[in-house]
Amino acid sequence: MPLNGAAAAMPNRPVLSGPPCVVALDMSPSFNALTELLTMLLMDVRMSALLLLLLLAAIIDWRSYRIPNWLTLSGAVIALTYSVWSPSAQGPGFWWALGGLALGLALMLPFHLMGVMGAGDVKLMAMAGAFLGLSSTGPAVLFVFIAGGLAALLHTLVRGTWLALLTNLTVLAEHTFRTSGGAADKVRPSVGKLPYGVSIWAGTTTYVLAQQLGYV
Repeated sequence: MPLNGAAAAMPNRPVLSGPPCVVALDMSPSFNALTELLTMLLMDVRMSALLLLLLLAAIIDWRSYRIPNWLTLSGAVIALTYSVWSPSAQGPGFWWALGGLALGLALMLPFHLMGVMGAGDVKLMAMAGAFLGLSSTGPAVLFVFIAGGLAALLHTLVRGTWLALLTNLTVLAEHTFRTSGGAADKVRPSVGKLPYGVSIWAGTTTYVLAQQLGYV
């Protein structure tokens, strides 16, 4: 039988070209998403300045357990001034930024009064609020609390101070739901001192990135 006849008698099969079992992975979507995210942050002067200031505060707090006033005060002034010259589309400029500062201060101040965090942490969150504005400061604080809780759990896991942590949480709960006018007991620093500026940086940065990506 002629060869071309045999070929014609064979069933149609797909022709494979190239080495078998080779799968090409296209990583361009992920790379493009990362590029777009970085571009958005670079184009947004307000958020870029906030993330840089928070990173600087976290480094200083990690090394010295303090957040300097010059950083938080200058950051707040920058945010308020920028809100005047370049109002955000989310709010009416200066008052939008000032409202975020006030909200950040109000949400963190009770924890300072209970002895949970330092005054520098409260000022840092107020500064962040001035950059974020009134509408975004509340969700950002929630992210900060989550980051702080995870940091505390990791710290107690490493140091084995679960009982002290539970005791402090009990004191906080009693203070929160107390109806009498008596003075509240302060929590004991037996769990170990944590640089909460790191949690503020981690939580706020996570919120900003999630907001830029459209997750929140």
